[in-house]
Amino acid sequence: MSAAVVVIGSFNVDHVWTVERLPRPGETLAGRYRSGPGGKGFNQAVAARRAGADTRFACALGRDPGAELALSLAAAEGIEMLALRVDEATGTAGIQVDATGRNSIIVGPGANARLDSAHVAGVADRFEGARVMLAQLETPVDAVMAGFAEARRRGITTILNPAPADAGVPDALWALTDFATPNETEFSMQLERCCGLEVDAETLAARTDASLHTLCRRLLPSGTVVVTLGAAGVFASRPEAARADGGPACLRVAAPRVEAIDTTGAGDAFNGALAAALAAGPDRDLAAVLLDAVRFASLSTEKTGAALSMPHRSELRARFLDPGARP
Repeated sequence: MSAAVVVIGSFNVDHVWTVERLPRPGETLAGRYRSGPGGKGFNQAVAARRAGADTRFACALGRDPGAELALSLAAAEGIEMLALRVDEATGTAGIQVDATGRNSIIVGPGANARLDSAHVAGVADRFEGARVMLAQLETPVDAVMAGFAEARRRGITTILNPAPADAGVPDALWALTDFATPNETEFSMQLERCCGLEVDAETLAARTDASLHTLCRRLLPSGTVVVTLGAAGVFASRPEAARADGGPACLRVAAPRVEAIDTTGAGDAFNGALAAALAAGPDRDLAAVLLDAVRFASLSTEKTGAALSMPHRSELRARFLDPGARP
């Protein structure tokens, strides 16, 4: 087992409809329904655990069947829950997935909105031994700030996944962030919000490395930015201070060919696997760490669902590392 990863974030009960195509405004379509666990935080915690990390998850839950689902699943996965219990419905999400795997999502925060800095500070003793802390913004930013401040004091590497896309990131949180992991839309929106730059998200993957590197340096001058580009893989940009190993300032890692049926949670799979890879080997080559995470995320798209679609480390080895595995 690797050193620990701490995840701060949300748990949702997902309500998912699979349809041939996403509905137009005012349109009603027939589809197949299923329900299961999700929330960016829980997805990432499951991904980190299945990728091999000792994982602890700080969250807020209600006192309802959704909360019991979270606790039972975490126990089954071997995730240590650092949960605040509140008199509020556990978070929910409505998800539509089309025949190509694209999705649209509406989130009802519920208890997630009650996670606070006091609770995170109160469980800080459970951060002992952790090497990486990962957070998103489906919970209040003050809770994330408290966690990252504690991580900085303890020398824990921080990863901020600035999602959802319209979430505000205060300057003080950027200053506590070692790795930022936006997708194309999130990157574009944060550049506009934080830097006043208008960048078309749909053309990001086609930009030159030099152009993307410049944009990344604007967003997070002192940290590493990893932009996830869907089927095109990822682009990473490092500051000068992070290149003592002589590695490149920026690099791309391509995604492997997979038979994607549902992209829900793929970004969370990447983030959880990235956290686990960094925790397992802080001195590992960045390209190797990113390849590990990209492969993990790609495999997650071959299953339906969010948290439970996360592959296990054994599946990653069988698919990509064992002799005779397909590329």
